[in-house]
Amino acid sequence: MNNYMNERYDSIKDLVKRARLINEQLNAEKLGPINVAADIEASINDSTYETAIEKPKNRGKEDETNFVQRYKISGSIMAIHGKTKSETDITSDDKVSFQETIDEFTEEVSDLVDFNQLNVYPNTVEWSGKIIDSDVEFIYTIGEDSGIYINGDMLKIDDSTLDMINKLKTFYEKFKSKWSKVLAARKQAPEEYD
Repeated sequence: MNNYMNERYDSIKDLVKRARLINEQLNAEKLGPINVAADIEASINDSTYETAIEKPKNRGKEDETNFVQRYKISGSIMAIHGKTKSETDITSDDKVSFQETIDEFTEEVSDLVDFNQLNVYPNTVEWSGKIIDSDVEFIYTIGEDSGIYINGDMLKIDDSTLDMINKLKTFYEKFKSKWSKVLAARKQAPEEYD
């Protein structure tokens, strides 16, 4: 009997080990190769995350943006896209709005969230993330395709899910108001970026 228990224990231990290895492999595929030097540099330089010249993919009218500047603010990333490098500069109002948006979202909607980067284009703002406890992905966008979009696999429709969707909808109005003002301010003050 004791031998049988030891064999079962070893079998379960082996299955757990295999599951962890598979999970690590899946995470490594999602995250890509680890660049320790870049991670250290990013944490040292807290205000600027990365500078890149890139062409956005399939952005419609936003295809005209050629420059992207990413800023790390309180652990989250804000990317500003522009036609010129000077249009990708960040202002203190941008930083404050971004920090307030994250703080308000965690207070009003959910504090268990994995945020993706917030993208500020000349005429559009997009922000997305995943609410961990309800397994709901959301996308907020203002501009040409304004609205809230959600994605979830086999969402159970119950009171808590409907409550989460209503919180997302309510918060979107705050998001839209705040970031519409940011876009308007960026358009009215182009000399700040030259």
